[in-house]
Amino acid sequence: MIKKTKSSIGVFERKPDMRLFYACVISLVATSFGFVLRAFVLNDWGKEFQLTQTQLGEISGVGLWPFAISIVLFSLIVDRLGYKTSMVFAFLFHVASAVVTIFATGYWMLYIGTFMMAIGNGIVEAVVNPVVATMFPQQKTKWLAILHAGWPGGLVLGGLMALAWGPETAWGFKISLILIPTLLYGGMMVSRKFAANERVQAGVSYLEMLRELGGIGALLITALIVFQLGQVFGWSPWVSPAVTVLISVGFGVYVKSWGRSLFIVLLLVMVPLAITELGTDSWISSLMEPEMERLGLQGGWVLVYTSAIMLVMRLFAGSLIHRMSPLGMLALSSCVAAIGMYYLSHSIGVSILIAATIYAFGKSYLWPLMLGVVSEQFPKGGALTLNVIAGLGMISAGVLGAGVLGFLQDKRADGNIVLHDAEHHTSLHSTYLTEKKTSLFGEYQALDFEKLEKAPQEDKDAIVAMQESAKKLALRDIVVFPVVMLAAYLLLILYFKQRGGYKIKMLDASIQTKNGSRKIEQDQ
Repeated sequence: MIKKTKSSIGVFERKPDMRLFYACVISLVATSFGFVLRAFVLNDWGKEFQLTQTQLGEISGVGLWPFAISIVLFSLIVDRLGYKTSMVFAFLFHVASAVVTIFATGYWMLYIGTFMMAIGNGIVEAVVNPVVATMFPQQKTKWLAILHAGWPGGLVLGGLMALAWGPETAWGFKISLILIPTLLYGGMMVSRKFAANERVQAGVSYLEMLRELGGIGALLITALIVFQLGQVFGWSPWVSPAVTVLISVGFGVYVKSWGRSLFIVLLLVMVPLAITELGTDSWISSLMEPEMERLGLQGGWVLVYTSAIMLVMRLFAGSLIHRMSPLGMLALSSCVAAIGMYYLSHSIGVSILIAATIYAFGKSYLWPLMLGVVSEQFPKGGALTLNVIAGLGMISAGVLGAGVLGFLQDKRADGNIVLHDAEHHTSLHSTYLTEKKTSLFGEYQALDFEKLEKAPQEDKDAIVAMQESAKKLALRDIVVFPVVMLAAYLLLILYFKQRGGYKIKMLDASIQTKNGSRKIEQDQ
């Protein structure tokens, strides 16, 4: 029997199941294990399978954008399918992903294995975000931040485990480490029961939830998903916009709503936020590898170090969040992240650690606080609005963030070699950059690895130096994203100030079902 109490606002509450909360945290640890371990072996894949930087960027990207598909789809059905059933699907995808990746023989198996991991990750977040928001209805921002400490926690644990075996250890073994947190959360979830979402408890209808998203919200998330699917399957250029308009207009007409204007703004801001955090993290080990090697360290230590700072910051989020409004914290974080990223792009030697520390402080609260703001301002949206913004963030990082960083590296390296040829009267460009490629961001010329392998040592050294310079220039190019975020958050702070300040919106869950009682537990 479940003990219920009624708060002053009419919300029936139950004592949070902390074992369930810990299981949710560990499931997020599993998602970040997959992310960090792939980041650590990215260069190994490039060397073994002769992949370009853009191809590696595409593999990094497919670790992110399918997340949006699964989180949006499961957000639409998770309240009916059941949270525990959804987590079974996540578990199966995680296990299958590890197996496919370990036995990969080339680009496409790596791509498919990473795709499966992203699907599992999306299902996990589609479940844990609304579960935790429902468990702590009056402290959503705090507990969502603590929940998402699981992400950097996994980055730290997975990164340390990968580093412990060193670069000489087979990359397949490192990927197999994903199974440790996967089996752990799978076992912990079996005996837990999940409370119905706060929207369901409050009697807010499914249609009301859909109206919070509206046609414009559907347009934003559908456009990126359909566009990426068009890139993968090679659709005609007109198919993607036609399908996007059809779905979004049909959705808007069906729900009789084009969405809440504030939610649309938050969706748009989530794009640069995701690129700043996840898009950069997916490349940070590779980008910082040349400078870290000069210190006698692997590039992965930058990701582990910044993630450790994030872990501590998120675990102690409560005291900081209560001193500032969520939007104030987001504005401050954006400013600090921009400074840290710019400093990283210039850093050499031990100054990398100072720059990495600034960047880590900046990015620590970006993701969980955005989820908290959406959950606090749009409780009627239930799992849908909360997870759509997370899904939009992931697909933005995957389609735009990871891909654009890979593309910028190739383009910057191309330009550096052209300048080198002009200044030193060499022919490196015509000799070693002979293969033309096309990506989402335009055409570029990639290095011919076979020719480079046979090149004189002098040519190799020159090209490696120019590639290292290109990595830093690429990081500098994307500082514009946190700057855009800062401007957006300052405008939102003014918006709320004109309306009496930022206030949390609560649902009244005292509404009863037809038979006079409310269903608190899901039957699963």
